[in-house]
Amino acid sequence: MSKKAFDDFDEFATDYRQIHNETIKFSGADSDFFSEQKVEEVRKNENQDNLSILDLGCGDGNSAIFFQKHFPDSKYLGLDVSQESIAVAKTKTLPNAEFSHYNGFDLPSEDNSLDIVFIACVLHHINFDNHEKVLGEVRRVLKPNGRLYIFEHNPFNPVTRKVVRDCPFDEDAVLLSPFYTKKTLSKVGFRQTNVNYTIFFPRTKMLNWALPLENYLKWLPMGGQYYTRSIK
Repeated sequence: MSKKAFDDFDEFATDYRQIHNETIKFSGADSDFFSEQKVEEVRKNENQDNLSILDLGCGDGNSAIFFQKHFPDSKYLGLDVSQESIAVAKTKTLPNAEFSHYNGFDLPSEDNSLDIVFIACVLHHINFDNHEKVLGEVRRVLKPNGRLYIFEHNPFNPVTRKVVRDCPFDEDAVLLSPFYTKKTLSKVGFRQTNVNYTIFFPRTKMLNWALPLENYLKWLPMGGQYYTRSIK
């Protein structure tokens, strides 16, 4: 477990995408693919635009590009504990998007004010003792029936575990099982939490035929990642 409450990515802010691409090159996809894939999963579950969206742990703001693409009429706020990452994010010119540094606990949003909170591969960088506090604060800012999406690496997948071990910025990461994540969400008051598994096959020409099968495998706990969708 990380010795700090939060891992910050200041030292990786300017070359995060390069490092990530090098780590995942065997997969046949790049960092942008994985950023967009997560936003696409959110889009599959949301049938409207004009939403207020918080990207908690937004890093260098890469997901904001894809939220603008798939939710063009929505308002986006990206928060991160890494000041250097936020500085990089602010170099992106994106309408309806704002980026801000925060302390890791206190969200700068009013009670019941947000439609969606998106947390992508962040919780494994936060000390487990702080998970309930962080998620409780998320619940505070969501509107009634607001949705929380959490994406995490699947510790049941041996390839995922190797990628995490080999990734420089995942040195202190402690992976969350989907059972732990669902239980923690329930403890802080979220309801109707569904777990879906994603990324079963490498993105190579040889396996293009298999990719549509992933839509039928969301129940199988062997995907490279999983995500939860919860309702306040």
